[in-house]
Amino acid sequence: MAGRLRARAAPIARLMFARYLLASIGALSGDFAIFLMLGRAGLPPVAAACAGYGAGLLIHWVISVRYVFDTGAGPSHGQRLAFIASALLGMGMTMAMVGSLSLIGIAPALAKLLSVPASFLTVYAIRKYGVFARA
Repeated sequence: MAGRLRARAAPIARLMFARYLLASIGALSGDFAIFLMLGRAGLPPVAAACAGYGAGLLIHWVISVRYVFDTGAGPSHGQRLAFIASALLGMGMTMAMVGSLSLIGIAPALAKLLSVPASFLTVYAIRKYGVFARA
């Protein structure tokens, strides 16, 4: 019985991951555009990474609650807070990686790209199995 349920749930989980991946690509596009723009304007890499991540967070929230996770009647206050908390963790990871990699001489844009997989997978797991576990 459990095997049948897992077999039926697998395609849904793959679709959710694909939708989340597309939402993340959209959010990352906004994030990276702001990061590059602020970097060109002379903002330090860590501050530019923080501002870009914040813009990406807003984009991701809108897409996530509308197209990725079925929240039924809409997201709860707890889900909003947990989404922000997961984003703060991802932002901290991003800022730490961009800051430390920039300090050792890696170009800020490359440092930002290198931080994406770690932040993406961590935050996805938190949101799927925590924030929107019942969705």
